[in-house]
Amino acid sequence: MQRYKCTVEYDGRPYHGWQYQDEVISVQKVFETALEKFIGEFVRVYVSGRTDAGVHAMGQVVHFDLPRYYPAEAVMNAINHHLKPDPVAVMDCREVDEDFHARFSSKKRYYMYRIINRRAPLTFESGLAWGIYKPLDIDAMNEAAQHLIGTFDFTTFRASECQANSPIKTLEKLMVKRCDHDPLEIRIFTESRSFLHHQVRNMVGTLVLVGKGSWKPIDVKKALDACDRKAGGPTSPADGLYFVKVDY
Repeated sequence: MQRYKCTVEYDGRPYHGWQYQDEVISVQKVFETALEKFIGEFVRVYVSGRTDAGVHAMGQVVHFDLPRYYPAEAVMNAINHHLKPDPVAVMDCREVDEDFHARFSSKKRYYMYRIINRRAPLTFESGLAWGIYKPLDIDAMNEAAQHLIGTFDFTTFRASECQANSPIKTLEKLMVKRCDHDPLEIRIFTESRSFLHHQVRNMVGTLVLVGKGSWKPIDVKKALDACDRKAGGPTSPADGLYFVKVDY
């Protein structure tokens, strides 16, 4: 058996998330189908972090074991061939030791959230970003974000269906900035070893309340301290969320 690590990019719009589900299409399903077409038998694929329906990936990481050895480049080319026409692509493939695990070997995960802040509805970016038509105060959003950096009980930003054993997470970065090449685009970057279900989208929804002037930055700390999902802001759309990369 030879283990392979692949870095994968995908457009999340056509899929009901990463994880395989009966009767609906998922990224895992199309990836495993492509592998099966390549080697002629089913192969289970393991992922660094499951993404929800509509969430995109720029640097998702998966691993799998093949019963025979193939050069990594040949594996990448074959999978990409069989993935067509799905908007999923293997960007890199490497041979790894059998103790590597896409999920359990990871040290940090990175996410980015895209907001297009303009009055006109989204056209080309529809499904790829969150269109917000009221001007946002980025400085206030960044001030609010500082209250979420550190180790806390993030129950306020946790989905009710979250299966994590504990709501305590360490958020290493949460930064809001205007895109250098497009002043109408706002990007929110965050880093942590792991996240709760919907944590990033719930934090973004809350920061947007601050950006619109509905909340003050200190209100985010009050919401965090409440440890109650009802105390937080709305869940932002999946459209703008991107799984950027993983550190190992």
